[in-house]
Amino acid sequence: MPTLTGRTALVTGASRGIGRGLAQALAAEGAAVLCVATNEALLKEAVGGIEAGGGKAAWAVADVSKSAEADAVVERILKDFGRLDILVNNAGITRDNLLMRMKDEEFDRVLEVNLKGAFNLIRAAARPMMKARGGKIINIASVVGLVGNPGQANYSASKGGMIAMTKSVAKELGSRGITANCVCPGFIDTEMTQKLTDDQKKALSQNIALGRFGTVQDVAAVVTFLAGPGSDYMTGQEIVVDGGMVM
Repeated sequence: MPTLTGRTALVTGASRGIGRGLAQALAAEGAAVLCVATNEALLKEAVGGIEAGGGKAAWAVADVSKSAEADAVVERILKDFGRLDILVNNAGITRDNLLMRMKDEEFDRVLEVNLKGAFNLIRAAARPMMKARGGKIINIASVVGLVGNPGQANYSASKGGMIAMTKSVAKELGSRGITANCVCPGFIDTEMTQKLTDDQKKALSQNIALGRFGTVQDVAAVVTFLAGPGSDYMTGQEIVVDGGMVM
């Protein structure tokens, strides 16, 4: 039997890339999934793909940086599916620029979506999870939250903040049976990295012990593990999925 049968999951940034792959993987393990993003057309595609594979899913358009909209999607999953077992905070944006050239809006917006958005969803999900005395919070951070990256002071700050926030959440909610963990991907083969030239990919791969970019499935395997019973005694951790790049 799939490990998440009877469970429900809310995945943000689920319309494309890693988020869509995570939603598909959780549904394949038996979870009913609410896919959340800002692009309605892509959300419908994502849900259609899950349903075509025999999974159960629904979609909701929301800007998670706005607390009222984050509250609304949590209310939506409770209304539609009756419970919230798994929260995956994957929504994220980039506004890359060198520090000296970075505009206030470029810094603020990345922090609003990536970090404040995760905070909004965790705060909204905490009450029903505490009432149920259980839940899995999984935050998709990044290796740049651990080591930084030139041109990404804003993105690195948002992901480093997410890692620290995850540890605080783990300590606050652990007594209620709720776990909180981070996954920190390295270079993953998505639409974003596919824009790189072959020479760029080759140069970057030379710094990766396994010699290749990761796949969405590599990240999804870790997320489905954290969402399932096998990780019940793990909380406050950051799990690096980077092929040995950061080490």
